[in-house]
Order: sequence, then C-alpha cells, then structure tokens
Amino acid sequence: MKTDPAIDPNALFTRIVNSIISLRWIARRPKLGFFLSEFLYFGFKQAWACLFGALMLAGLMITKLFWDPDWSLARYDFMFLYAILIQLAFIRLKLETAEEIKVIFIFHVVGTVMEIFKTHMGSWVYPEANLIRIGGVPLFSGFMYSAVGSYIARVWRIFDFQFTRYPRKDLTVLLCLLIYVNFFTHHYIIDIRLFLFAFIIILYGRTWIYYKPHETWQKMPLLLGFFLVSFFIWIAENAGTFAAAWRYPHQAHGWTLVSPHKMGAWFLLMIISFVLVTLLHKQEGKKENVRQE
Repeated sequence: MKTDPAIDPNALFTRIVNSIISLRWIARRPKLGFFLSEFLYFGFKQAWACLFGALMLAGLMITKLFWDPDWSLARYDFMFLYAILIQLAFIRLKLETAEEIKVIFIFHVVGTVMEIFKTHMGSWVYPEANLIRIGGVPLFSGFMYSAVGSYIARVWRIFDFQFTRYPRKDLTVLLCLLIYVNFFTHHYIIDIRLFLFAFIIILYGRTWIYYKPHETWQKMPLLLGFFLVSFFIWIAENAGTFAAAWRYPHQAHGWTLVSPHKMGAWFLLMIISFVLVTLLHKQEGKKENVRQE
C-alpha cells in the first residue's frame, strides 16, 4: 500500500481495520470482511487525500463561530496565514512532492486571477473587510483552489491511478485552455459551456480509471469520477458560503443553498486541475499511467 513518503498514517488504521474484520460475526463471512476492508481503506484514503481542503473548511467554520470582528487581525487575513502554515506543514512533512507543489501553485494563481475577474463582474463577493487582498479579493481564496489541486494530486498518488483509453494529452490541454478562457469570455460573448461538456464526453467517454483501495484493483468510468468529485466540491462550497467565506448575489439577505448549476462550473474547474496533474506523470515508467488492455 503506497503512502506519503514521510508519514505512514496507515499503521494505526490497519490495526483498526483488522480489529473490525476479525469480529466474530464478520470473520464468519470472508466476503463481507474483504468488502468491508476495501471499503474502509477507500474511505480512509479519500479522507487522507482531502486533508488540505478539510483543514481549510474546518478553519472557515471555526472562525465563523468564534471570530470577533473587533479583533485587530481580520478573519480573512487569519485564514491566509493559516493556509500558509498548512502548506508549509505539508512541505515539511512531505505530504506533497515538489512537482505536486508546483502544479498546486499554478492552479492557485489560475484561481486567484479568475477570482479577481469574477468578483469585479459581480459573480460573488467577499463580505468581510481585510488587509491582505488583491483587487478586492482576499488572498486566502486562492488556497481554496489549491485544496482542489492538492486533493487531485494526492489522491492520484495514494490510489496509484491508472487508465485505459486515455485521450491524447494535447487535446486535454486544449480543453483546459478553452475552459479557462470561457470563464472570462462568456460575460461578453456566447457561453460555450455546452460545447465544453460535449468535448469532455467525447474525450473521456471511453476512459476508465483504475484505483487500488488496498488489495485489489477497482475501476469506474472516469467521467463518473469527475462527476463525483464535482458533487463533493459543491457540498464543500455550500459549507464555505454558510461560513461566509464568500457570498453569491442570491445569498445577500441570508444563506441559501448554492445552486446545483454551480456543480457544472466546479466540474469544469476540476478538469483544469486534473489536466495540470496529468502533466506530472508524463515521464513516469508506467506508459504514462495508461494500462494496457
């Protein structure tokens, strides 16, 4: 089982899983024990991959409950410093590789530039005042994009992703560029979002992703994986807006559920992050992580 280089969080968890599946009523059912073991390892690895995002979300929720606006340090500025400390800890503990950090930083910059533009266009606002900001955007916001990049980079390595019928990388990079440009241009000209969704289906419709929770390889359509990730990001976004990290126009008079249509935007943004991470694997010895059928 592959783990992060400097920390092996699996030793304690392995003992817990073994204790669970050795319970008498489970041990009598080997198939149930095997399924339960794989399921628990899948959930644990997913949680471990989400660590950066989970810590950021926890920080937002806790500061929402306990932060005093009269304090000399603004809440958003604290979140910026807190995010930097998390990233430094990840580097110090080698929870992310040097190459992964580069990709995460790129996605951070990509997200911050888009944040500046989108807030200028009134797509959403940051309701609290703070000092550390650019163009009206608190700089902690870029770390929310970093959280997505961190998750994809780490989950790829932790589950040892491999693929069949993976599309040409030059086409995926073209898709990535079109998605990013459309986030800006759709405010002025036609929105090509439906074309982009069709492009994604054409590119990835035949692609299967293989992943290893613990002992056996599992697989699913890559498009299904994309959808599931965007769905859980949407859930996290609802928690983030509830914590007043940012606010959409329809939430001006109180919190309401973020529109499910936002899942489409996160789906597209997640594609950008995924394509960036694929560039890490171009030199790997497993035929670019593409399985041979």
